[in-house]
Amino acid sequence: MTTLYIDHKNAALAVEGATLVARLGEVRQRPVPLALLERVVCLANVQLDTSVLGTLAEHGIAFSVASQRKPQRRAVLLGSGHNDASIRLLHYRLAQDSTWRLAFTRQVLAAKFAAHLRLLDEMLVERADQRKALTDAQQQLRAQLANLASAESLASLLGMEGAAARAMFGAFAAVLPVALGFAGRKRRPPPDPVNATLSLAYTLLHNRAVQIIHTHGLEPLLGFYHETSFGRESLASDLIEVWRPHIDAWVWECFRTQTLREHHFKMDVNGCFLDKAGRQVFFASLETRLRPLGRAMRWQVRGLIKAMREWEQGEVTA
Repeated sequence: MTTLYIDHKNAALAVEGATLVARLGEVRQRPVPLALLERVVCLANVQLDTSVLGTLAEHGIAFSVASQRKPQRRAVLLGSGHNDASIRLLHYRLAQDSTWRLAFTRQVLAAKFAAHLRLLDEMLVERADQRKALTDAQQQLRAQLANLASAESLASLLGMEGAAARAMFGAFAAVLPVALGFAGRKRRPPPDPVNATLSLAYTLLHNRAVQIIHTHGLEPLLGFYHETSFGRESLASDLIEVWRPHIDAWVWECFRTQTLREHHFKMDVNGCFLDKAGRQVFFASLETRLRPLGRAMRWQVRGLIKAMREWEQGEVTA
């Protein structure tokens, strides 16, 4: 399945038969068969009419709007979802069950910490000169991983995740070129190329999780780890925690191999952002990582639903 990124100002989209066609001015681009299309991502002004949106929804193709400069300017149009309302009712019940939420969050964070430890091992191979910073981060993550089982509240787990993240991004700062100016995770606005890349990649991963959750009949807004917050798809935030280390590894690879470089970014009063050439490199490379992560998230959501049904069956049996 294909993701179509639209990053040209005043592009126009139209449906022609069983294909989606983009026009840049008077130039007609190659048609994309609807049967092969999974989502359309717009990062610039795009002209289209409601029939295009209706056709995309009918075919289960997500249409999303994202912005580097204004993260709050984000929208996702989803097609028809799962028709079994019972899974949502079960979701609502489990979102209020503190025992379930604690167990779920322990598993999510255990997977995240383990993935970050593997990334630190890879960094040690490439950057033995930064052994002190990297082994310090490993020790911190191992300590937090060992403490997960004894955590008695979501607040405690949130604190552990924060400590692990500070250690991980401290290691990131040690292995990245000093010229990139990365001194830790900062989001709004991103002050350097690394934060700009992380933020946009996380946003696109999050949007993909929202689509998958919706398709499987769960409620994207209702999380188990992340508390309910107006306008936030908390369950998507929950699920992508497991996959953030894979994005982090991709970002490190991009800058280590100079796939992305300083000249791919520009600074203004709103922060640091990818320029036109940089976005072309970014999307081409990121899609190779998001495609397998999308498949993994589908299996993740199916596994979650299976665990939820087993919990329900155990409750009925008891």
